Amino acid sequence: MKTWILFLAGLMALNVSASDAIVDDSLNIDQITQFDGIPWGIAIINDQEAIVTIKKGSAYKVDLTTGKKQALTGLPEVDNRGQGGLLDVAKSPQFKEQGWLYFTYSKPTDDGSKTTLARAKLAGNKLTEWHDLLVTDSATSETKHYGGRIAFDDQEHVFFSVGDRGVRENAQDLTNHAGSVIRLNLDGSVPRDNPFVTHANIRNEIWSYGHRNPQGLFYDTDTHTLWSNEHGPRGGDEINLIRPGANYGWPIVSYGKEYWGPISVGEGNTKDGIDNPAKVFIPSIAPSSLIRYKGMLFSNWNGDFLSTALALRHLNKIKIDKNGKTTETRYLEHLDERLRSIAQDSAGVLYIGTDSGKVLKITLAIDSGLKKAS
Repeated sequence: MKTWILFLAGLMALNVSASDAIVDDSLNIDQITQFDGIPWGIAIINDQEAIVTIKKGSAYKVDLTTGKKQALTGLPEVDNRGQGGLLDVAKSPQFKEQGWLYFTYSKPTDDGSKTTLARAKLAGNKLTEWHDLLVTDSATSETKHYGGRIAFDDQEHVFFSVGDRGVRENAQDLTNHAGSVIRLNLDGSVPRDNPFVTHANIRNEIWSYGHRNPQGLFYDTDTHTLWSNEHGPRGGDEINLIRPGANYGWPIVSYGKEYWGPISVGEGNTKDGIDNPAKVFIPSIAPSSLIRYKGMLFSNWNGDFLSTALALRHLNKIKIDKNGKTTETRYLEHLDERLRSIAQDSAGVLYIGTDSGKVLKITLAIDSGLKKAS
C-alpha cells in the first residue's frame, strides 16, 4: 500500500493529453426526475431513496424507483449568486444509527459569502438540529470558486474542499481557508494530527492547499487515499492524490492558460516542493464531481475514477494503472448535457445530476460487454 501511495505522490508530469480519449456510448439512460434548478449534490441514503440538493437553496428526498420527490424543510439561507448556493450533501458513515447528513453551502455574511460545512439530522422530510460545523475564512467580493465537495474517511473524519474564491493568491495563503481541502472530526473539531495543527499562523483545519476550485472529492476506503478533481483555468483541469500538508501549486504552477490570451499561468508546469497531478486535462473538461467505482454492475470499471464534465459534457472514466499511466474513456456525449453530480448505489447503479435539472439513472445497455473482466 505505501509503495502505491508514494509512487503516485511522485508522479512525473504525467498524463496530459486528452486527444487519445475513447468515446463509448454503451450505457442505458433513464430519467428519474426533473427539478427546477441544478442538482448539485446526490446522496444515496438507502436502496430506494436519495437526498438531492438544488443549487438555488432547496433539497429533496427522491424515490429512485418512482421519481417522486418531497421537499425538505429546515434549510438555511444561502447566497446563490454566481457559483454559490446549496452545494453538496453526503450521509455520515453512521447515518443509519445517528441520522446525520452533511451539507456545504455558501453562507451569506457581512463581508461576503463563505463556503460552510454543516450537518443536520433527517427526520422524515425535516432537517433538524442544523449546525454549522465550520464557516470558512474564505469571503471575497467574487461569487465563484466555492469548491464544496464532501468526503469521509474510515476513521471518523470529514473532508471538504474550498476554492480560491476567485482570488488566486488565496490558494498559497494559509492564514485563510480558500484554495484548500479541509479535514475535521465529525463533530467539527480539529483532529490533533492535522498537518498544521501546531502552526500558530496557519489555519489548522487545512489538510492540503494550492487548489483552484476542487469540485470533486472522494476517499477510497480500500486504499486509504483521498482524491480530488479540480477546475483549471483555460486548460489544466486536474485529478490529484491528496496528501496531508501537500501544496498542489495553484497559481504558482499550472497547465492552464490565461483567459485573456495564450499565456501560461504561473511559473511553469512543475516545481520542487509541489505535488504533481495524477492526470491533467487539456483542453478543460470542467470536472464537477468524482467517485471511484466499486460495484459489480460495471465489473471492469472497478477501481476506475468517474468524473462528471460540464464544459465537454460527458461522463469521464479514468483508469490509472500501477505505473501511473492513465486511460480515459468518455460516455454520454450524445446527451449534450452539462453533467454536475454523480453517486453510486449499493448495486453499482449510477445516478447523475445535470445542470438542466435532470437526475439520470445509468445502467448497462444490452450486450454492452461492460461486465466482462478487462
